[in-house]
Amino acid sequence: MKIVVPNDFPSVFAGSAAEAKLKTLGDVTVYSERGADVEDELIRRIAGADVVVTMRAHSKYNARVLDATPTLRLISVWGTGTDNVDSAACAARGIEIANTPGANANAVAEHTLAFMLALARRITTLDTELRAGRWTRGLSVGLDGKTLGLVGLGAIANRVAKLAAPFGMRILACPWGADDGRAAQIGAVAVPIEQLLAESDFVSLHLRLSAKTEGFLDARRLSLMKPTAFLINTARAALVDRDALLSALREGRIAGAALDVFHTEPLPADDPLLAFSNTVITPHNAGMTPQAVDAGLQMAVDNVARFIATQR
Repeated sequence: MKIVVPNDFPSVFAGSAAEAKLKTLGDVTVYSERGADVEDELIRRIAGADVVVTMRAHSKYNARVLDATPTLRLISVWGTGTDNVDSAACAARGIEIANTPGANANAVAEHTLAFMLALARRITTLDTELRAGRWTRGLSVGLDGKTLGLVGLGAIANRVAKLAAPFGMRILACPWGADDGRAAQIGAVAVPIEQLLAESDFVSLHLRLSAKTEGFLDARRLSLMKPTAFLINTARAALVDRDALLSALREGRIAGAALDVFHTEPLPADDPLLAFSNTVITPHNAGMTPQAVDAGLQMAVDNVARFIATQR
């Protein structure tokens, strides 16, 4: 069984307990150099592989890549999102897709709460001002009594709700699909997206990216948010219309945004987001705690072990 990890950059897999376990399952090659974001290089790295364990969303498994790797039977994704894998093309070729749902839920939820506090209490702005020698005091926003709107209601959103509740927040939720009482179970009220956007002081995105959710938060929906409201995105950048978000931030139609995901990663040095004082940005790092990383890597390898067991 030839197993390839084509994109361990920045490296988290090489030298881990998960790598040691994977090596007991087959002939393993790990690439920890940058380059798997280039289609031809990705094809070269996974040539002849039966199984791919993929670390980064910048590697795109489209029909051309899959056609160049006719031996491939499993793509195990480290992470919840599988939007970088063409599911229809995989199904047509008999390639299974597995992921690691929930492995980083606590870590991403904590990052979301940290974003909320940083925006509300102006932490990064006040830090910058003080380091520049300016004693800039002023009012900030408290979370008590404010409304948090959760768009999507998976493992991460559930954990965010539990973390936010002790702050005295009212919680609204717009699940993707039927609610079936899920919102009430976490102390939230299920509402349509339009109501959530209009009433929330913080809007936090927790949807998977798909053809149906790409650009979900467009100019029309952003216009429904209060000018005092903040947007938080720790899910996928493409859930939000980039130009509409930039306009909303530039024109003060929302109070600010906290983002861990971007339409281009790494974020270019001249990206307009870097110039805004009403944004808090981190480099797609929300899930990067030792516990979350280890759990996710082990789950990704367990997916391989289960697949191999079914082939015997």
